[in-house]
Amino acid sequence: MSTYLVAFIVCDFLSISKNTEHGVKISVYTVPEKIDQAELALDAAVRLLDFYDDYFDVPYPLPKLDLVAIPDFQSGAMENWGLTTYRESALLFDPHKSSASDKLDITTVIAHELAHQWFGNLVTMQWWNDLWLNEGFANFMEFVSVNITNPELQVEDYFLGTCFAAMDVDSLSSSHPVSTPVENPSQIQEMFDDVSYEKGACILYMLREFLTPDHFKSGIVRYLKQYSYQNTVNTHLWESLITKQHSEEKQDVKAMMETWTLQEGFPLVTVEVKGHQVRLRQERYLKCEDPSQTSGFLWHIPLTYITSNSAAIHRFLLKTKTDALYLPEEADWVKFNVDMSGYYIIHYEGSGWDDLITLLKHNHTALSSHDRASLINNVFQLVSVGKLPLDKALDLSLYLCHETEIMPVMQGFSELVPLYKLIEKRDMEALENHMKGYIMHLFHELIDGQAWTDDGSVSERMLHSFLLLFACLRGHQPCVSTATQLFNKWKESDGNMSLPNDVSRAVFTVGARTEEGWDFLFKKYRESLSTSLKSRIKSALSSSPLAHKLKWMMEQSLEGSVMKMQDLPYVVTSVSNNPKGYKHAWDFLRANWRLLVKK
Repeated sequence: MSTYLVAFIVCDFLSISKNTEHGVKISVYTVPEKIDQAELALDAAVRLLDFYDDYFDVPYPLPKLDLVAIPDFQSGAMENWGLTTYRESALLFDPHKSSASDKLDITTVIAHELAHQWFGNLVTMQWWNDLWLNEGFANFMEFVSVNITNPELQVEDYFLGTCFAAMDVDSLSSSHPVSTPVENPSQIQEMFDDVSYEKGACILYMLREFLTPDHFKSGIVRYLKQYSYQNTVNTHLWESLITKQHSEEKQDVKAMMETWTLQEGFPLVTVEVKGHQVRLRQERYLKCEDPSQTSGFLWHIPLTYITSNSAAIHRFLLKTKTDALYLPEEADWVKFNVDMSGYYIIHYEGSGWDDLITLLKHNHTALSSHDRASLINNVFQLVSVGKLPLDKALDLSLYLCHETEIMPVMQGFSELVPLYKLIEKRDMEALENHMKGYIMHLFHELIDGQAWTDDGSVSERMLHSFLLLFACLRGHQPCVSTATQLFNKWKESDGNMSLPNDVSRAVFTVGARTEEGWDFLFKKYRESLSTSLKSRIKSALSSSPLAHKLKWMMEQSLEGSVMKMQDLPYVVTSVSNNPKGYKHAWDFLRANWRLLVKK
């Protein structure tokens, strides 16, 4: 057992407990006044541990597993063997005040830490250069497990966001390979980033789709059984994924995956369709004009594609800089990287983009919501490196006025809102209003159709929470009017009136615009025992246009008595995203840099 997994806790917490089907006692510990918020975590942990026991076919080796909510905790969570620890916000759920997104976040965090009981604890990487064997797998297994144990959470809707987040970091010249040499504590600390966590999960998902889920699972079971209570490196995993009868295939998997783990970045695949022939070309996608940082890179890319003639998924392994494949018949359009299962971006030369834009405008549901989201992401990423003009991306985005699914809608916002914010910070009022008008034109029907309730599926509830918050922040009058009425009623009841949890953040954000409203919200923040409610209030407070309040929040988070020091990174980041606060966040960082480094 690795020493970093040892934990002792001395406390006067209360606990609730249940046994799993395999006889393991699971307990959730909290401060006494919050024990009524532990039930969701306990139920989730029981289901998840039973799932992992069955999926991995390796029994959890300890007689008990404790989950402890720590009031002021620097990390989000930690997988200590048999004694996992969490921030309160990552474990406690108030059934009366927590939102749909809170339930999703708590369940996936627990899934992550429990996956570590096998990946990381039972089998541990030999050295920190292969941290991704722990964290990438735990991130990947979040989605595999929760998709089975809690299908109502629709966790598959959010995996794309994980990969897009990884690509944002991995497209920079400062990125690093998933597996990279590290020697000292500061280098090790730097490995705990989106590349190890998110990219690691995404390339595992790509490999599972390449091998098939059943084949992948069998290999994982072999890996865990063979290396239980041992240390491993990348090669051990690749060797376990293929049986001895397929030694040639084994070399293919090892050779393929080393192109993804031993070099930084990811590929841009350019596709040009000419009749039956599809020409392919790969290069590194990099937001940098230095050619020395893009030459010499080559990936083994498991391409997938569908065409206008067939919904069947076709496969092609691209192992060279250029290659070609042949379609059985000419097609009106071809879409590569089906459901964004691969960790790469596609550029369509010739009429390729125009063909797909036409399809989206006339029959967008001919493509899955994941495919639509990936097209939105890819087209704007290509604009950012000069491969496409901005008007091509905006032309594609026009179809969004007909979109209702959460992933493409959220991706549309993810690409368009940064453009708006860029203009907003440059005091270009006419252009700012034009861009805001364009975004509202695309989404106003969807926004105005959102109910101020907690009704609907988890994805629907999270979507209307996001849409109403955006509309209120951007001053959409119907939204601001409703939120103001709800806030005034809630304030008049001294915070006792029950607000719909999913939309309360929008209500609080509008309320925090005035001095009186901000002070009342902070009073409720101090009084509340609900970590979920406190989190939404904190978000609203940091979105306020009141500069002196924003400065005070950052100062109090640094001091640590009125607001917890664990919240400092969140507060500073939130203030920096506030158009009225980003300059104050920068001033705060510069003034307190030495103290922040020490802390």
